[in-house]
Amino acid sequence: MAAWYVLYTKPRNEKKIALLLQQKNINTYCPVQEVVKQWSDRKKKISEPVFKSYVFVELNDYTKDSIEVLNTRGSVRFLWWLGKPAIVRDEEIETIKNFLNKYRCVEVNNNINTGQEVYITEGVFKDKKGTVVQLRGKTAILHIDSLGWNISAHIDLQSLMPAK
Repeated sequence: MAAWYVLYTKPRNEKKIALLLQQKNINTYCPVQEVVKQWSDRKKKISEPVFKSYVFVELNDYTKDSIEVLNTRGSVRFLWWLGKPAIVRDEEIETIKNFLNKYRCVEVNNNINTGQEVYITEGVFKDKKGTVVQLRGKTAILHIDSLGWNISAHIDLQSLMPAK
């Protein structure tokens, strides 16, 4: 049974990877929206991905089919959740499509704020809890209380999940 997975890509490679994967007969969904960009000499309407550095990929067998996806230039890794590849339900893909058909100028926010407790989902501190001290672009500075020590670490925002 086919399922949707979330592929993390190199920056500004979302549309290119979606096209390359479609040429390999792999079903993808890269949600885009039309935005007007201002250059010094002109304005231009361009198609821009809604989810920066992410493409949804539909695979029949993750173990077998993910290898071909990851061997595509510009692919980085699949998003994992609780030790398994994150699966997006068909209903959620349809909800995103319907939402983008109805609304323009959509902005995606990860909802991580200073002072918030988070879980780290990958890397050396995987499965540890920390508190966000500061946000800097796409990274967060966390205080991680581990083994009785207070450690400050710079962590990619995509590796954090809000604690409940």
